[in-house]
Amino acid sequence: MKKLLTGVLAMFMGFTVAMAQAPATTQKEAKTKVKTEQKAAKKEAATAKKDAGQPAAQASPAAKTAHLTKSGAPDKRFKENKGASETAGPKKKDGTPDMRYKSNNPGAGKKKA
Repeated sequence: MKKLLTGVLAMFMGFTVAMAQAPATTQKEAKTKVKTEQKAAKKEAATAKKDAGQPAAQASPAAKTAHLTKSGAPDKRFKENKGASETAGPKKKDGTPDMRYKSNNPGAGKKKA
């Protein structure tokens, strides 16, 4: 009984391994893939040389805010979205606004309830 179950199990494992294998590509297919990639690289290099002599186009305002978070707000990790700081008052050494000053603290002067 054990031999029968072991044989059946081995057969199933053999079938699953045989089905999971992807067919091997031939050498001709591999060579044609490499050739097409090389041609595409040459075309990109040629266009880059042509564009190198021309002045760069001005970026539109929409291009500056292209980096957005999922919520639609500008992603502050990118330089073009950082812009000037929202507060004009004194800053700490790490660049964050110092909340001890009235110009940085919007709730300054208000009494707590």
